Amino acid sequence: MEERLIRVLIVDDQRMFAESIKYIIESRASDIQIVGLAFDGQEAVRAVEEMRPDIVLMDVRMPVMDGVEAARLIGRQRPEVKVLMLTTFPDDEYVKASLRHGAVGYLLKNRPPAELINSIRAVNGGILQIDPAVSQSLILGKKTDTPDEQIVANLRTLTHREREVISLMVQALDNRQIAATLNVAEQTVRNYISTIYDKLGVTHRMDVLRMMDQIVEFLDSGDSRPD
Repeated sequence: MEERLIRVLIVDDQRMFAESIKYIIESRASDIQIVGLAFDGQEAVRAVEEMRPDIVLMDVRMPVMDGVEAARLIGRQRPEVKVLMLTTFPDDEYVKASLRHGAVGYLLKNRPPAELINSIRAVNGGILQIDPAVSQSLILGKKTDTPDEQIVANLRTLTHREREVISLMVQALDNRQIAATLNVAEQTVRNYISTIYDKLGVTHRMDVLRMMDQIVEFLDSGDSRPD
């Protein structure tokens, strides 16, 4: 049985860039189908209804309707469609707004083609993609002066190795990169992450990113040493 192609809609007001991305993906990824192009957020919302892509590769700053608003509308109307933001600007407010409105990734346009293609595949598989260049400044939700006591209590239950893994997670490294950094098997990393989720009471990498402030503060503090 033939494997189903990943259906992608490209949205960018720079037509030459959109056409270039289309050509690059089609020439290098036989498992990805570009179903169409749109050139502003309003066109993107209409195109999603007509073409029903799996993933929208969405520029952020566009005329008529920007990518953040388009992501919000697509998330409300077609929550099964995954929106992956692709932009030149590592702008905090756009990152936060995009993810709050349902985007499942935020990548910079200078990412190598092979990495972009792998990110599309990862997003299709349900893995959040945040460019390392913006991950350190990503803050989801209002920052508080006092870390949540329950989060800190849960973080204290992590072993030394689990703390190493979560430190790399909040730097937006994927499982393969974490495995290479720690010199362990990728399956071992998946096992650590599963245990981390259980101990923190979460089910997804996005939930970990929502705790980023508390995690970073905890890891930087003397309290981060395992018992």
